[in-house]
Amino acid sequence: MGLSPYVFDASVENFRTLVLENSDKGPVLVNYWSPRAGPCLMLMPRLVRLATEFSGRFLLVMLNTDELGQLAHEHGVASIPTLKVFRRGQAVDTLRGAESETVLREFITRHVAREADAKYTAAILAYQRGDLDQAVTQAAEAALAEPDNPRLALDLVKLLILQRRYAQADGLLESLPAETRDLPEVRHLSAHVNLIRSAQDAPPPETLMKSIDADPDDLEARYRLSAIMLTQDEYEMAMMQLLEIIRRDNAHHQASRDGLLAIFSLLGEDDERVHRYRTLLNKITH
Repeated sequence: MGLSPYVFDASVENFRTLVLENSDKGPVLVNYWSPRAGPCLMLMPRLVRLATEFSGRFLLVMLNTDELGQLAHEHGVASIPTLKVFRRGQAVDTLRGAESETVLREFITRHVAREADAKYTAAILAYQRGDLDQAVTQAAEAALAEPDNPRLALDLVKLLILQRRYAQADGLLESLPAETRDLPEVRHLSAHVNLIRSAQDAPPPETLMKSIDADPDDLEARYRLSAIMLTQDEYEMAMMQLLEIIRRDNAHHQASRDGLLAIFSLLGEDDERVHRYRTLLNKITH
């Protein structure tokens, strides 16, 4: 056809190679059309634009039903224009009519591997083989390729935490849109990171406990002690200190509450300690 390097004309001779065999490598979109039908002529430039935009992530094949009517009939095409997506030698999806470019893009996107998907898969594989550096690199590229997907950013944060790159994890969380930062999972993750960072330069637990004994309202000491306890897997002691902060001063309520909920999330709802401290939290805040 010559309109794009990703657009081809079907024939009886090339259909098997062009469509069926290529569909083993990626999606092939077949446009069943006729030069005598106005809707087909309206649809064609939209498809060519999308084929160019997607840069080879799918092939567009034009099948002229005036010339290849028998082939179209074998594929169950009863009206034109009709679009069929082929994968692994089979038609897997169909769209009929001269739809808008928006509808066409959504239809195609369902079958096209997004760049972010490939990067995310590579990140998972790297993590599974124990290559945290590569996992973080691939997860970061996935998050950049799809910046509106908070799931990718959150998974990157978790990998950064595993690498003990807490400042970067915290910075990434802070860069998320406000509505995303307000999601419970994000707030819990942010609270977890904040607790870990608080523990990094904290005095020894014995020093903090002496400060608390001398001044039970030393909430900063309590918060830092809870942070250290968290890093040492002393979850009950960490929860005890956070609950006491909430009990003593509502000014520290949100950060400590988020920290407590983060530990609940970490331990899981089936943990007896979670049930007990959630009950105590509810008594204070309700």
